[in-house]
Amino acid sequence: MSSNILKAIKNISSNETHNMRSYFEEYAGPQIKTVRQQIKHYMKDAISGSYKSATTKKPSERYEDVFSYLGSKIKPPDMIIKNGDALVIKTIKTSKSSLILSNSPPKDQLKWNDPWIIKNCRGIDGGQWNSRDIFYVTGWIEKSKIKYLYFVQGKCYASKEMVYNKKIAELRKNIENYLSPEGLQPNSTIGLGKLSNMDPLGITTLEIKVIWKIQNPIKVFSEAYGYDKKQDFTLIALMLKEKFDAHPKKDIDAIISDQKIKLKDVKIKNPNKPENKIDAKLITISQ
Repeated sequence: MSSNILKAIKNISSNETHNMRSYFEEYAGPQIKTVRQQIKHYMKDAISGSYKSATTKKPSERYEDVFSYLGSKIKPPDMIIKNGDALVIKTIKTSKSSLILSNSPPKDQLKWNDPWIIKNCRGIDGGQWNSRDIFYVTGWIEKSKIKYLYFVQGKCYASKEMVYNKKIAELRKNIENYLSPEGLQPNSTIGLGKLSNMDPLGITTLEIKVIWKIQNPIKVFSEAYGYDKKQDFTLIALMLKEKFDAHPKKDIDAIISDQKIKLKDVKIKNPNKPENKIDAKLITISQ
């Protein structure tokens, strides 16, 4: 069984339950308590189309035909559709909060050689892949209800990896320039630095942590869509036009024919050259 983002949106449109408390009591059980767990499981059910079967099948049975990877606790992504897109799930406390990406920079695509992903992720679908499109899914829950879900394709949202890598390399060089006259040696790390022998006894280590944040898509793409907090539930999805057009025709037709779903052509800033505009598709549901 194959799936994709358009199928997930269609399934969400058909599902009338956006109250997380009642949803998990009815379908998935009360053991799923944290907001992040709730959104992640909700998305797994949306992508696999398994809302109604959530209490009759085990999670492994519901998801094994749809997903090739269901994430780790500390490394992105959170899930990968078999032979399809990767998803990073983020929850926020207020409607316009920034997204915390931890120690991994934003990604326009998920690359096989990305140092921030784990070995099991590289081995998906036989391990014969170079890159996957990635979607950031932001969920805001207020009083147990999903107020909005925002899907945004990485190529609409993040610059190329070389942009971030260049800045990291420059920071590392500055750190090393400081360390050399101090007689300190940096250890190998994918972060900014890990320094040993920080005291005369050689027993103290300093780790220079990295925390990446990215502005909420509600703010970044406010020109394309103005979010109305008065709505009970809103879904927003933004992807490149060429990405939308590459989906199976039956899935595109299902989006177009659904009266709850609005589809619009928009132009957004190119994340690598903001002075240029790129063609994108905006999909929205407001209830």
